[in-house]
Amino acid sequence: MKEEFEKLVAAGKVNADDVDTLVQLASEGFCIHKSWGFGAVKTVDVVLGKMTVDFSDRPGHVIDLAFAPKILAPIAKSHIEARKATDMKELKAMAASDHLGLIKLILDSYRKDATAEKIQKALVPDVIEEDYKKWWETARREMKKDGHFVLPTRKSEPLEYQAQDIPLQERLLQEFNSARGLKARLVIAAEIAKSARELDEAAAMAEAALGKLNEEIASHARTKPGLALEAAMVRDDLAAALGAEVSAEAPSAEIVWAAGPSLAELVNGMPMARQGSALESYQAHHEGWPEVFLGMINQVPARLVGECVDLLRAGGKKDALQAELGQLVNHHAASGELLLWLAKDKSGDFADTLTPETFGAMLSAIERETSDLKRASKLRDFLLNDEGILDQLTAGADLEVVKDIIRAIQMSTCFEGMDKRSVLGKFVKAYPEIQEFITHGDKDKEAQLVDVGLIVSWDSLARRKEKLEDLVTLKIPANSKDIEIAREYGDLRENAEFKAAKEHQKVLMTQRADLENEIENARAINYNDASTEVASVGTCVMVTNLDTGIREEIALLGAWDGDPDNNRISYLTPMGQAIIGRAPGEEVEVQLGDQSRRLRVESIAQYVADTPEQAPA
Repeated sequence: MKEEFEKLVAAGKVNADDVDTLVQLASEGFCIHKSWGFGAVKTVDVVLGKMTVDFSDRPGHVIDLAFAPKILAPIAKSHIEARKATDMKELKAMAASDHLGLIKLILDSYRKDATAEKIQKALVPDVIEEDYKKWWETARREMKKDGHFVLPTRKSEPLEYQAQDIPLQERLLQEFNSARGLKARLVIAAEIAKSARELDEAAAMAEAALGKLNEEIASHARTKPGLALEAAMVRDDLAAALGAEVSAEAPSAEIVWAAGPSLAELVNGMPMARQGSALESYQAHHEGWPEVFLGMINQVPARLVGECVDLLRAGGKKDALQAELGQLVNHHAASGELLLWLAKDKSGDFADTLTPETFGAMLSAIERETSDLKRASKLRDFLLNDEGILDQLTAGADLEVVKDIIRAIQMSTCFEGMDKRSVLGKFVKAYPEIQEFITHGDKDKEAQLVDVGLIVSWDSLARRKEKLEDLVTLKIPANSKDIEIAREYGDLRENAEFKAAKEHQKVLMTQRADLENEIENARAINYNDASTEVASVGTCVMVTNLDTGIREEIALLGAWDGDPDNNRISYLTPMGQAIIGRAPGEEVEVQLGDQSRRLRVESIAQYVADTPEQAPA
């Protein structure tokens, strides 16, 4: 159709530079739009100067020929997206039996854009509907054995296909030598160790790789001790895999510790899989390791606390550890991470440390952690979500001690809103006798709600439960799958997709905890059963504004049924709290923002919902 397009150029209807693009669109019949995705060219009308393209969300979309080259990128019939539209059966067969052929097809389609993420998007869910992680692991193993594929060390870099078949050993050695910096070289060294059995000359590889690592360990020992220590561990693993000996003159962990680095900083900066080994290495090279470990447990994350505790316990330092824990707890100086480990290890050797005093230390730690712009606290989340931890913290405590804890919770900024009601509700459940104390012994509005729970309608409770079910059965499993897929992209410390998926997981788990707490503390009622003797949940209250004389009818409803625009309010609102329990003729004063409003209750009637609500049978 080139001649027809050139005629349009002569007529001034098409730009001459766009002719080749238009020819490709017409002859290949497929394209990609930046926003609309893959499209199939259905018709090209040179008379009207129009092109019709089928996009998934825009079938039969008409585009002017002069505009089409600016928004459409033509793709060949052999492109993976075109093949998905014309030959899906063959692609699925390739996915089952020809992994490398399918990968090469995608590399040919996207070339420099063919990253691991692009490959996944091209295949899931159209070609591979489930268990992509397993499929990708198999494909990666095959690519490593094959001499044509070059796998990048970074997820953001594209895979490459080389026409020349490069032996595995030569390819790995090239990648090792060309790696940018020691951190990248360690990734290749780990790959070499995994592929050791498939190398032709393991001795030659060992001589080249171990020598280079020894040089870099020595040069990094003072400037980057954590990286140098990790390199020494990787080198030792590599030597073992290749059947080689590490020479006595080779730099060891000893030169790292000789530089006197901060143990907490060093271990925190290492990959999690190496942290335990780093602690063991420090232990082997320092006689005073128990004191260092005891000091470190209050500076590191909960997982590392567990590593230190295990070594201290194995080293016969359990009593010293018990004493240190007791001192930190009693002085409310324990970190949130240390207390989180202690709470999670509630059935272990230090269960006796979980006392009411420990709960007070936890409140102090959470307040310290969250004082900066209300940051998240893993310890707070654990206390809210774990079954039994609050019971264990107060087991055997006198009632007066429990009351002191209740006062501390009510005064603390650790828990607010639904979270505070949830915690107080758990104490009421364990100690029913403090219900009256919470309700009448403190004027905190939120605490007063604990004795009756959160009043809601059956309909709103059902909606909350549906939302929770959707979260648990659909969104959280989908997020878990995203995490597993993202985990395959490489170094988790530089893996944006993994971090995003993990952050989304935190959001989802917080939502789940909130919904579960709300549902657990909810008491559903039928509005049809509401008493009209006084204003109560499920009634319509006619009030007169004593300042203006204006009357209005307010529907006083459950916690989740508020709709202020239609005069339906939750009983938890300032207005709801002011009029609830009031009889006709009573006057109240309501503070709404900066305004004070005086109201008189005139009459009370039963609320009639648009759709009658029924309690479960």
